[in-house]
Amino acid sequence: MGTGRTVRDMQYVLLGLIGLLALVGGIVAGLALYSVRLLTRRRPPDAPASPADHGLDYEIIAFSSRDDLTLRGWFIPAALPRGTVIFCHGQAGSMDPDLEYAPVFYEKGYNVLMFDFRAHGRSDGTLVGMGSLEQLDLLGAVEWLGERGIDRVGVMGFSMGGRVAINTAPKTDAIVAVVSDGGPATLLEAVAAEFRKQRLSGFLARLVARLTLWLAGRQVGCDLGEADAVHWVSQLSPRALLLIHGGRDPYVSTESVRALFAAAGEPKELWIVPEAGHRQADNHCPDEYQDRIIDFFDRHLAKDVGHNSRGK
Repeated sequence: MGTGRTVRDMQYVLLGLIGLLALVGGIVAGLALYSVRLLTRRRPPDAPASPADHGLDYEIIAFSSRDDLTLRGWFIPAALPRGTVIFCHGQAGSMDPDLEYAPVFYEKGYNVLMFDFRAHGRSDGTLVGMGSLEQLDLLGAVEWLGERGIDRVGVMGFSMGGRVAINTAPKTDAIVAVVSDGGPATLLEAVAAEFRKQRLSGFLARLVARLTLWLAGRQVGCDLGEADAVHWVSQLSPRALLLIHGGRDPYVSTESVRALFAAAGEPKELWIVPEAGHRQADNHCPDEYQDRIIDFFDRHLAKDVGHNSRGK
């Protein structure tokens, strides 16, 4: 009698555990499917801006990504150019907010090419690749400059743009210097951090993040993890690298940035602003931010004045 009751009790417990696991699995799958749509859908643009707002002459440009999407942006020529820098924006909005950095580059003698990544702003496309497909966009920008006779460039990448800059630079000799401001070492870390902000536990956040990235990869047609900066940073050298990190960045840990820096070859520099959050180093140290970046490009991009940096 007692044995039969014990067996039944164990069966009820087992059924309860199965039900609980099914419930948790359903929640995880639901969160992941919803998040895939958020990650890969076309982004609404930021408020429109124009280089003319800063008194800058510019050319509206259009070029093709490596997979033939039409991308649009601006080319801002310096009066006496010493080099050319491509801006790569973050994963939401458009290129417009980053226009605030263009005047100082112009004043210091750098042409600036800005463009919207696929599925952002003025550019074509319906799927965001979170830095994986976007390397095809940056290569398209490099090729557009090459057609203008500009065969030596730097890249200024913000957040996802930093990830794109690092994973693309080893694929072309034209990129000789890279700045990554807030670029993650791995996409998994950044996505899991977002789930932790939604009050998921560390284990559950990483579980949902892994499933989300796997499903998103199926959606866009590639393994998103293959484009992680941690896999490419060792191949940057002899290209120069400057990593900028906010010590309070909720998406990118200081430990992962230090590991990314350690994996990079020379020449390399790391600047950590302890009190800054994600992409907030310039808010806390605006003058030093500009000085460090311009000095970096002065030393690693503009030092060889024999190269044609203005183009045709």
